[in-house]
Amino acid sequence: MRMSNIGSSLIRAMLVLVVAAGAGLFATMASAADGTISLTVYKAGFIVGGSGGDGILTFEGKKYPVTIGGVSLGATIGVSKAELIGEVKNIKQPSDIEGVYSAVKAGIAVAGGAKVAELKNSKGVVMNVKGKEVGLELALDLSGMEIKLKK
Repeated sequence: MRMSNIGSSLIRAMLVLVVAAGAGLFATMASAADGTISLTVYKAGFIVGGSGGDGILTFEGKKYPVTIGGVSLGATIGVSKAELIGEVKNIKQPSDIEGVYSAVKAGIAVAGGAKVAELKNSKGVVMNVKGKEVGLELALDLSGMEIKLKK
């Protein structure tokens, strides 16, 4: 009788592990990226700054060229070029990438440092990008960046 209790406990423990592993896999799949993006962003300014650039959205195996624009106010001093790559989440169709992005999380880059940012538009599309920035710019984020599909 004691062996059957040990066997039952072992089976229950294995079931718990299988359920936990399945839940972890489901959570990983739920947060998987819908696409990828590569961006080249140029920024320049003194108090009022401007930015522009281009990039490529890869979604469902196809590549979509995008343009970048935007204006920032405040502590913008200097010039920089950022080459960023990352994941795009919550995108259902290519046009969802369009919009003005605000920074959810951002990093600072000085003279070639790494830049990391999490950006979100009004459609709920989230971009997690990272890369290098060359130049010196004191703006802390990429807020106000507008992305449009090239026509």
